[in-house]
Amino acid sequence: MNQSRFFAVSPLGTEDLLGAEIEEAGGVELQATPNGILFDATLESAYRLCLWSRVATRVYLPVARFEALDGDQLYAQALEVEWEDHLPAGGTFAVNAHLRRSALNHSRFAALRVKDAIVDRLCERWGQRPDVQPQRPDLQVSLDVDKDQAMLSIDLAGESLHRRGYRRVGGAAPLKENLAAAVLLRAGWADAARRSAPLLDPLCGAGTLLIEGALIAADGAPGLWRDYYGFCGWRGHREDLWRAVQEDARERFAQGLGGLPVIAGCERDPHVVESARENLRACGLENHVRIDIGDFSTWLPEMGRSMNESAAGLVVTNPPYGERLGDKAQLQVLYSVLGGQCRQSFPGWQLSVFTSNPELASFLGLRASRTHSLRNGPIQARLYHYHLGPAPAADTTPPASGAEAKSDHDDTALMLANRLRKNFKAAQRWAKREGVCCYRVYDADLPEYAAAIDYYDGRLHIQEYKAPSSIDPGKARRRLQDLLRISSEVIEVPPDRVFLKQRKQQKGEAQYGRMGEGGHFFEVSEGPCRFLVNLGDYLDSGLFLDHRPIRQRIMEMAAGKRFLNLFAYTGSATVFAARGGAQSSTTVDASRTYLDWAKENFRLNGLDPRRHKLERADVMRWIDAGREKYDLIFLDPPTFSNSKTRGRDFDVQRDHAALIEWTMRRLEADGTLVFSTNFRKFRLDATLSERWEVQDVSAQTVPWDFRRSPKIHQCFLLRHPRGD
Repeated sequence: MNQSRFFAVSPLGTEDLLGAEIEEAGGVELQATPNGILFDATLESAYRLCLWSRVATRVYLPVARFEALDGDQLYAQALEVEWEDHLPAGGTFAVNAHLRRSALNHSRFAALRVKDAIVDRLCERWGQRPDVQPQRPDLQVSLDVDKDQAMLSIDLAGESLHRRGYRRVGGAAPLKENLAAAVLLRAGWADAARRSAPLLDPLCGAGTLLIEGALIAADGAPGLWRDYYGFCGWRGHREDLWRAVQEDARERFAQGLGGLPVIAGCERDPHVVESARENLRACGLENHVRIDIGDFSTWLPEMGRSMNESAAGLVVTNPPYGERLGDKAQLQVLYSVLGGQCRQSFPGWQLSVFTSNPELASFLGLRASRTHSLRNGPIQARLYHYHLGPAPAADTTPPASGAEAKSDHDDTALMLANRLRKNFKAAQRWAKREGVCCYRVYDADLPEYAAAIDYYDGRLHIQEYKAPSSIDPGKARRRLQDLLRISSEVIEVPPDRVFLKQRKQQKGEAQYGRMGEGGHFFEVSEGPCRFLVNLGDYLDSGLFLDHRPIRQRIMEMAAGKRFLNLFAYTGSATVFAARGGAQSSTTVDASRTYLDWAKENFRLNGLDPRRHKLERADVMRWIDAGREKYDLIFLDPPTFSNSKTRGRDFDVQRDHAALIEWTMRRLEADGTLVFSTNFRKFRLDATLSERWEVQDVSAQTVPWDFRRSPKIHQCFLLRHPRGD
C-alpha cells in the first residue's frame, strides 16, 4: 500500500507520547517539528492513529506547502491545489486557519482567501459552486502558517480527537480526554494496569480520568464512539480499510473488558455523578467502573481498608487549582487532607496530582519523586508524582536525626489531634445545653499550632495567626498542613466546608475587608435568632461569637426600649434587641455592604422595617448631628478606623472617652450604654467614672468557649448618675 506524508499534533508536553503512538500505528520516518510530528504512513495506519491515539489532537494529510507573504499569494497557491481530487461534487467544506509569526495578520482573512480559491477552482471544474458548511463538513481544510511558510492540509480528524464521543454531560471545569490520557500515561498507568493494579480518583468529577484509565486497561480504542471523522466525506477515503480497523478495535475492546482491575472514584455532587455514570454507559463501562457519591476525606480511608490485600495501585486526580473553581485558601484544606489521607490509607501506592498551583501542591505534605509539565488549555500545569512509601512498621532501633525530627513532628500532630478531639467533645455538650450551633473549639491551645478554630454548624472557620519571622517557613507550612488536615478529620467536617484565614494586626477598613467573591452565605441560629454567615469572602464571619453573652444581655434589657446600635456591623445585636421586645431601633454603620447584610438578617427574623431603621453614616458625625435619645445603646467601635470625611483616624484607646461622651448625650436619663471593645490592651479612661456610673462586666460577658482568651473583649455598662 502506498505511503503518504502525514502530520499529527498533540498538547504541549506530550510529543514523545504521540511519537510512540504514531510508531505503534505503523508510522515511520518521524520528524519532530515545533508544532507537531511529520511521518510517513499508509492510509490504514493513518486511520489506526485517528482511532487509537489517546493524546493526539489532530491528524493531517498535507496537500501543499508554499510561501505566503500576503493574501494574493495565498490565494494563488491555494488555487493550484487539485481540490476536485479531495471533495466530491455536491460536497461541503470548511477552512480553518492558524497563523504564527506571519505577515498575514488575521486568521479569518486567511481562511477566506483559501475558501475563495477552493470555490473558484471547483466552480471552474464542476460548473457549480460548492457549499461551505462550518460544522462537520465533508472536507475540513486546514491552513497552518508559521514564519510565512504555509501548509494546506486535509484534516482527517475533522474535529479535535479529544472529543471521544462518550461524553454526554461534563462536570464543572472538565479535563479534556486526551490530556487525561496523557496524565495517566505519564503516571505509568499502562504498566500498572497490566499487573492488575487498582486505579482510584477521589475527586473524579465527570469521570474522565477513570474512563480513560479503563480504556487503557481494557485495550479500548478511544475513538470507537465518535460518529464523525474528517475523512468520511473525503474522496480519498477507503471505507473498507476503515471498517476493518474499527472491527479489529471492537474485538480487542470486548476481549480486554474481561480482566479489568478495580477502577473507582468519588464525587460529592449527585448530579455530577449521574453525568459520569451516563458517560460510562455511553462507552459500555458502567459495570466496570465504580463511582460513589460522597466526600473524598471519608471515601479514601474506606477504600484503603477495603483494598488492604490488593496490589499497590495508583491514586490519580485533578483537584481544583484556584484558577476557575474554588478559593485558594479553602483549597489548601483540600490538598492537606488529600495528601494526609493518601499517605495514611495507601502505603506503597503512587499518588499523581495534576495542578497548576505549586503552592497548593506543597500542601499535600509530600515530596514529589518526579514531575511532568503539561498544559491544561491556556493554563501551564504540572503533574506531580509521589511514592507513598511502605506501611509504617514497629522499629526499636534509635532513629537518625531526620527520622527523629519526623517523629517529633508526628508526636506534635498527635497532640493536636487529641486536644481537638477533647475540646470538641466538651464544646458539643456545652453547646447543646446553651442552644447554640456556632462556637470556638480551639484557641491556640498548643504553641506549635497558633490558630483559632470556630465551628459554625457543620463548617470550620480556621484563623491562623501569622508565624513570626523566626519560625522556618517550611516548618510553619507543615504545621498549617497538620492543622487543616487534622481539624477536618477529627471534627469530621468535609474539606470543602473548612475555611482558612490568616490573622494579623488589622487597621482601618482592613478589619472588615472583603477577601473573595465566592458567595459563601449560609444560615445559622443563636438562641431564638437566625443570621446569615459568610466564612469565605470576608475576614470575619458576620457574627462575632465572643459577643454572644452581650447579645443575650441586650435582649434581656430591651423590652419596651428604643435601641441604638452604633458601628453595627451586620446588625446581630439589633436582632436580639428586637427579639427581646424593643419598641424600635436604629442601626448605624458606614458600610453599605454590612447594612445590606443587616437588612437580610432583619428579614430572616421578621423585623418590621418601619420600626427598625437602618442608617448608613459616619457614626461619630451621626451622633454629633442628631438629637433623638434612646433608652439602650450598644457601642462597639473598631480598634482603628480610617476616615476620609473626618480628616482624622479613629483610635479606640485615644478617642473612646470623647466618643462615649457624645454617645451619652443621646442616652435617656434612665438609659444604659453598653460599650465593648476587642482591643486587648484597652484601658478605660478613669475620668469616665467621675461623670457616669460605670460597671465593668467583661468577666460576665466572656463566654465559656472563649475562656482561654479572657481579654477577647472588654465590656462596660454606663449610666447617668442617679439624682438624690
